[in-house]
Amino acid sequence: MKLITAVIKPFKLDEVREALSAIGVQGITVTEVKGFGRQKGHTELYRGAEYVVDFLPKVKIEAAVADSLVEQAIEAIEASARTGKIGDGKIFVNEIEQVIRIRTGETGNEAL
Repeated sequence: MKLITAVIKPFKLDEVREALSAIGVQGITVTEVKGFGRQKGHTELYRGAEYVVDFLPKVKIEAAVADSLVEQAIEAIEASARTGKIGDGKIFVNEIEQVIRIRTGETGNEAL
């Protein structure tokens, strides 16, 4: 099992969710986050004064998936989140040692 974490642009969330659902990913966790990468933020004008926006709004999606779905999930996120512009985001993949469904006590892939 793997935990796929993707940090994407907020307006791409619905497309990514639909793409993951289409390949059989049953659940995701979404968090609104702020951050920056190579783009290092940008400057904006407010009431005539220029100021720097260091942290840009992003959405972090986390999905625990079976090993058999990992490559499909990565491709689905990549294709649906890509705009071709700087700041499209990142995908991280981590190993999951154990998963337990609290309600039933199921473990492993059955808990996903």
